[in-house]
Amino acid sequence: MVKIAYHDLYAHPLPEGHRFPMLKYELIPAQLLHEGVITQDNLFAPELLPEAEVLRSHDPAYWQQLKDFTLPAREQRRIGFPLNAQLLERELRIAQGTIDGAMYASQHGIAFNVAGGTHHAGSDWGEGFCILNDQAIAANHLIANHIYDRILIIDLDVHQGNGTAEMLQNEPRIFTFSMHGEKNFPFRKEISDLDIGLDEGIEDARYLSILEETLPHLYELHQPEFVFYLSGVDVLATDKLGKLALSKAGCRERDRMVFQFCKDHALPVQVSMGGGYSPEIRDIVDAHCNTYKVGIDLLGD
Repeated sequence: MVKIAYHDLYAHPLPEGHRFPMLKYELIPAQLLHEGVITQDNLFAPELLPEAEVLRSHDPAYWQQLKDFTLPAREQRRIGFPLNAQLLERELRIAQGTIDGAMYASQHGIAFNVAGGTHHAGSDWGEGFCILNDQAIAANHLIANHIYDRILIIDLDVHQGNGTAEMLQNEPRIFTFSMHGEKNFPFRKEISDLDIGLDEGIEDARYLSILEETLPHLYELHQPEFVFYLSGVDVLATDKLGKLALSKAGCRERDRMVFQFCKDHALPVQVSMGGGYSPEIRDIVDAHCNTYKVGIDLLGD
């Protein structure tokens, strides 16, 4: 059975000015349930991530500042909102949901986290609405527990996965791939194992051609046993922060190509949602729901 991490906290602890983009965390599972794509049995509420899991990936001094709520105001501004207990609990549950999802995927082929994709969080910093890096934490969990020896992270959010690149730069067993807007945030890029920076305004045909050419190359380079996929929908032409120009159909085809790659190579895949900032919430939710539909159709058991 396909499992999907979701907790009520995913949508609620943020300041008023950030509520609109967070609505998607309620609306995605609601839409999937309404359409009959999933049932309540597919959803699970993750527990809190243990401290030992945080410290495997993040710097102890940074974690202490998060726990004590002593992170300097300048660093909180870098994150984008003030730190509080609910926000930290949210991040811990998201990261645990991605670990749990990875374990479910290892059994059933695919699993999702309604939130996650917090790829701007580095080993000792938070940034861009990200505090703890869920997929880096989960990848390190799989490696540390000898569950998999070669992992591939496919990050197709419009923004570079700078935190993921930095955190995993010295871990050869985890290959980081980011395809993103070259002139978009973060303006100081880190170095992934493979980065593809895209020009502004790129449309479906060119984007999909680059991805189609790259995916086989990734397999040749790393021979992965497991995939983490960050499926941000801020690549849409409607996105107010993205600067790319994909249609919903193009975004859906992007997802199909990634999932077909996983199916062709018998690779389990955990999927975190990443960004999406279109002015119309329906555009965000529809594109994210397409990711679930395509993934479940191709890889669901």
